[in-house]
Amino acid sequence: MQLTDAQRVDWLRLIRTEGVGPRTFRGLINRFGGAAAALAALPNLTARRGRRIEPPTRDAAEAEIAAAARLGARIVAMGEAGYPKILQAADSAPPLVAIRGSAEALARPAVAIVGSRNASASGLAFTERLARGLGEAGLVVVSGLARGIDARAHKASAATGTVAVLAGGHDKIYPADHAGLVESILEAGGAVVAEMPMGWVPRGRDFPRRNRIISGLAYGTVVVEAARRSGSLITARFALEQGREVFAVPGSPLDPRAEGTNDLIRQGATLVAEVDHVLAAIAPLIERGGDPDQAPALPRPDLADQPDFWDEIDLDDGGSSMPAPSFEAPEPAEPVGDRETIVAALSPTPVGTDEIARATGLSVRVVQTTLLELELDGRIERHGSGMVSLVG
Repeated sequence: MQLTDAQRVDWLRLIRTEGVGPRTFRGLINRFGGAAAALAALPNLTARRGRRIEPPTRDAAEAEIAAAARLGARIVAMGEAGYPKILQAADSAPPLVAIRGSAEALARPAVAIVGSRNASASGLAFTERLARGLGEAGLVVVSGLARGIDARAHKASAATGTVAVLAGGHDKIYPADHAGLVESILEAGGAVVAEMPMGWVPRGRDFPRRNRIISGLAYGTVVVEAARRSGSLITARFALEQGREVFAVPGSPLDPRAEGTNDLIRQGATLVAEVDHVLAAIAPLIERGGDPDQAPALPRPDLADQPDFWDEIDLDDGGSSMPAPSFEAPEPAEPVGDRETIVAALSPTPVGTDEIARATGLSVRVVQTTLLELELDGRIERHGSGMVSLVG
């Protein structure tokens, strides 16, 4: 399938209409036979349900397409050649995505790596080893451009291929200080994907929306560090819904950042301690093309329990759907001072001084001095080979 320019504008107007998400979009297309007919019918259809909703104008849609093009982004529709086939297999796939960068990166088999923004030094070190190993095995690494685990996964796999999925528009990178990382990904031959319109600043519920695309682009999702209420667990849930593999990296029971991953393992997720654990599990999925009807590693969740992240028009019962829940995803507070920064990077898992310096951006001398102070205060324990860990 290849949309004409007029059809692309109609698709964009329809998905940008208030109350239209992926589910309603497909329902309207199926009901009216196309986006143009759905747009014509929508005002009267919504008026009969209590509030008339007008779609965005053609000029507004054309302006968005032009703004995306100026930034080097192309708006691709589901079913077109440039739309990632594995994402298209997901039930909640976005009808349109805006893509910057390499189409080839989106066509190769991929694994998602997600985890804590407030990551430990050992978690960052393992993420780097895992992402680099997956890249060397020929896989693309997908993540969400967040601080912590996401950023380290992108950086470690930039040379072999990485895809970043944005929660906002292409011109509203979040966090803003990762704009340079986006450019590095693009320069290295990777890709950046966004569902939301140009100019859109991400809100709380946009992060779970993004997470379903992260998992949808990958044959499996690896969760490295995640607290029990982490957004990374939402990504794992979407992966299950989409029939993909879920992996979790175990952590110390004394570290709150490992509670979510340890729970996933207890529930049946594949434990990951090395790259081969991921490769062995996803090889059969890649061979059969990521068929979502094949059984995933864990039982699929009941979709009735899955929150709806859109305020969608209900076309079935004559009323509007309940407002989508708000999922706040604030950035964690930045540690204040060198001591607090180093403590935040430590965990009960032993880690080397050099890795702490890399994770915190502090000099080795500052790290060593601070570790001595922490040792005198009884906050850390020293191990062989210069390794230290946080005392629980």
